[in-house]
Amino acid sequence: MTRHEGRAVAGGHRPGPETTPRLRMKPKAPISGYVDGAWWPRSDDLATELPDLLAVLLVRLGSVDRVMYDLAAWPKAPARLATGGRSVRLDGFSYQPAHTLEVLGVGRGRVLLLVVPASTDPEIAHTAMMTAAAPGNASTVSDLLGINDSGRQPPAACYRPSFHRRVRRSRA
Repeated sequence: MTRHEGRAVAGGHRPGPETTPRLRMKPKAPISGYVDGAWWPRSDDLATELPDLLAVLLVRLGSVDRVMYDLAAWPKAPARLATGGRSVRLDGFSYQPAHTLEVLGVGRGRVLLLVVPASTDPEIAHTAMMTAAAPGNASTVSDLLGINDSGRQPPAACYRPSFHRRVRRSRA
């Protein structure tokens, strides 16, 4: 049973999140860049973290139908999650881009989020989230998190582009 299952929905209002998710989104339009925003979960337990995130995403997507995640990034999650009076399908894929979560609404609205690992330093996480949510930002997930093309992370998982360029130069 999830935290939201027992909540009453009075007067047609949907239940809100119990804990405000650490989420930053780009404005709805015009759509730009690789990701639509960034999410920094508090743990690596997807079933625990999703209800509050999905409650906030109701504003943008309406009811959520499906969440697609990277199997390598999250421990085993259930196939379905009851939240907000709905059953949401959770699909883990090995080919889902690393550090992303894709959320599909019932009306086929779609949000692709950068997922900042829960263990990330708060200052680095905040900056990555703000950069990902900046209007017009077209950075890739690798650029936002400071992961180079070989998949190795620069020291301290620092994503800052100027730092990232210095690391690449020093390896060349």
